[in-house]
Amino acid sequence: MISFFNNISKKTYVVGALSFLFYFGISYGIERTEFYKLLFLYAGLFIAFLLLIQENKNNSKLLFSLSIAFRLLLLFAIPNLSDDFYRFIWDGRLSWQGLNPYLYLPENNPELVAEGATLYQGMGKMNGSHFTCYPPINQFAFLIPAILFAKNLFGSTVVMRLILILADIRTYIYGKKILAYLKIPSYKIFFYILNPFVVLELTGNLHFEGVMIFFLAMSLYLLFAKKELYAAVLFAVSVSVKLIPLLFLPLLIKRLGLKKSVLYFSVVLLLNALFFLPFLSYELYANFMKSIDLYFQNFEFNASIYYLVREVGFWVKGYNIIHIVGKVTPIVVFCSVMLIAALRKNANPKVLISSMLFAISIYYSLASIVHPWYIAIPLFFSVFTRYKFPLVWSFFTILSYAAYQNDIYRENLYLVAIEYMVVYSVLVFELLVLEKTKKQFLKRYSFF
Repeated sequence: MISFFNNISKKTYVVGALSFLFYFGISYGIERTEFYKLLFLYAGLFIAFLLLIQENKNNSKLLFSLSIAFRLLLLFAIPNLSDDFYRFIWDGRLSWQGLNPYLYLPENNPELVAEGATLYQGMGKMNGSHFTCYPPINQFAFLIPAILFAKNLFGSTVVMRLILILADIRTYIYGKKILAYLKIPSYKIFFYILNPFVVLELTGNLHFEGVMIFFLAMSLYLLFAKKELYAAVLFAVSVSVKLIPLLFLPLLIKRLGLKKSVLYFSVVLLLNALFFLPFLSYELYANFMKSIDLYFQNFEFNASIYYLVREVGFWVKGYNIIHIVGKVTPIVVFCSVMLIAALRKNANPKVLISSMLFAISIYYSLASIVHPWYIAIPLFFSVFTRYKFPLVWSFFTILSYAAYQNDIYRENLYLVAIEYMVVYSVLVFELLVLEKTKKQFLKRYSFF
């Protein structure tokens, strides 16, 4: 133990201490409306995070210990940057009382659960006026805090945070295993697990992308280990936490082969159907799809290409064409993913993961709503590739919080433009300049 501390540099002590102060300041000391304070503290955290990795690449124990310590510091904080957790608690308490969470609207039934009025007020009218869109395994995760703290909001948040911390630990373990399999330096996992974006958005704000990513990481490792059936089961669980992994199914065909793909896809779809059985009712499908449709055709936040298309719509049509774009976008994304599946050599594990990165990036580039915590998925994939644009994105997405500076929600489109100009510039540089340099190098020194 003494030798462990002796090997830590003074610079690491200073940077680590500042990180603790900045995390404390964000989680316990500010409100979402205080954008400039948030930006300052987050920028400091991000610089500190990069310095910690640079200084301690060969000290995985230290970096992992810090990543857990930062999360535990947030353990007793009520999320102050997102109000989604109120809906998670509401859904869980409905399930604990034997009520189907897919059938009840918070705005019409606040009396159904303990602290119902508080939960509805916290989640806001927008979140409380539509049916839940969270899949069954996610609902099970919401149920756990309800079982332990059926009438205590603070206790519920602590339990959810512990679930997410445990998920991140497992992501770290399987992320390192994938890196070892791909013969990539193990320290790269810390660009995800130590990233203040992941610590604050997943552990801090209680977003269950972290749980989904854990199951997806485990599934990928089992796939590469040629344990396809187990991989399919874990992939199915991942889908039942968040639906987004369905996007990646076509990309697996070349890796699995046609026959194994049929079995893999069947397991994923069958298990997800079984997961929905406890909630089965006539209204389930209609309510669930209504929420999904609402997501695609009504909500707008932190978008990029969509905002440009919307402006064209205003010029041509004279009104917001989100309802048209919302119907077209899934088709464009599906066709793009199918092209990636057909044209890239996805049997190769490294190519497969980069294809997943491109697929999710295309989807988010066209989406009308890109909440900051969504970036956790491309950020995780980027760990296993040479691409750094998701890392850049994980910093600049903080600019989207400028929308909450006042009581009246209003996005600062100049800051949104800066965010995506930087991210896309890095992406273009990595795709064109670095790739061209790599090819020229290989051509010139092919005798090596």
